[in-house]
Amino acid sequence: MINKVIRGILTLLGAVSGFAIYIYIVDVMALVNITSDARTYLIGIIISSVLSGIGLFLLSPWLINQGRNVANWIDKELSKIPTVDIALGSIGLVIGLIISYLITRLITDIIPISVFASVLSVLIYIFMGYLGINIATKKMREISNIQEIFKKNLLKDKATATKEVNKIPKVLDTSVIIDGRIADICRTGFVEGPLVIPGFVLEELRHIADSSDSLKRNRGRRGLDILNMIQKELDIEVEMYEQDIPDIAEVDSKLLKLAQILNGKVLTNDYNLNKVAEFQGVPVLNINELANAVKPVVLPGEEMLVQVVKDGKESGQGLAYLDDGTMIVVENGKKYIGETIEVLVTSVLQTAAGRMIFAKPKALADKSA
Repeated sequence: MINKVIRGILTLLGAVSGFAIYIYIVDVMALVNITSDARTYLIGIIISSVLSGIGLFLLSPWLINQGRNVANWIDKELSKIPTVDIALGSIGLVIGLIISYLITRLITDIIPISVFASVLSVLIYIFMGYLGINIATKKMREISNIQEIFKKNLLKDKATATKEVNKIPKVLDTSVIIDGRIADICRTGFVEGPLVIPGFVLEELRHIADSSDSLKRNRGRRGLDILNMIQKELDIEVEMYEQDIPDIAEVDSKLLKLAQILNGKVLTNDYNLNKVAEFQGVPVLNINELANAVKPVVLPGEEMLVQVVKDGKESGQGLAYLDDGTMIVVENGKKYIGETIEVLVTSVLQTAAGRMIFAKPKALADKSA
């Protein structure tokens, strides 16, 4: 159906073309005098139109076939070009043609020879159209590359900012050094440097290590050993802060002041120091809170196998401990001291200082049930 429509249009175009060609020839060559020989003029128009129409009617199958081949070739070539390039090329072509129009208007006003001006205008249209397509496709890619460079630089800046955040100093207090768990935490990589060891903390450790009390002496020496291990064996940045804070006498207060000066955080396991730091708005990393956070979750109703080791504060209570040191208060467990029994968890008390689990012997729970 579409071929018939196209064939009819081509036939009509042929007839119109024959009409126009005949009129042009008559006007240029003056072959027929229209006023004196109107009949001949009309017959010529009819014959020219009919012959041209028949000619294009006969050629229309070949023209339609060639047109289809050209359309398929254009479609195939365009499919190889990205859609973005086609859109950008179209925009560039429109801009180039607009610029060409403005230039050719100026040329036609300056150059008196119309033929030369027309040829020059055509060349300008072709050149500016090509230039618009070329600039739009290639330069926009360069702009895209510039955007990618900006994105990469932005990501680098973010990465640098993240590294700067990770460079927040962590000021160690005496208790966390003696505790020793800080070395294991640093070894796992969950705490990043720099670790700041104040001189007044090191001096306090030295006094503890020189104490006449054997327990304190051992604790102080353990703290010094932990510091040596962190500094020599672990891949973490350690800094010494030698300056004292003379206007403050207490070590804990000095720690908080130093953290404020360095815009850092205090690393401790001291519950009281934690509370004072919160009151003063100093960030704190509490090792005990971290330990409580990673302990296995125990829910009421769970069964556990524990060994009752001693009696509790309340009458009839027995105490047991998990491997991580969590205390279990066993109701009516005093009579099971020294025995390993199954208990049923009744409740869990979680505080910043630690966690306590309350339970009762499973045998008594079964009997009551």
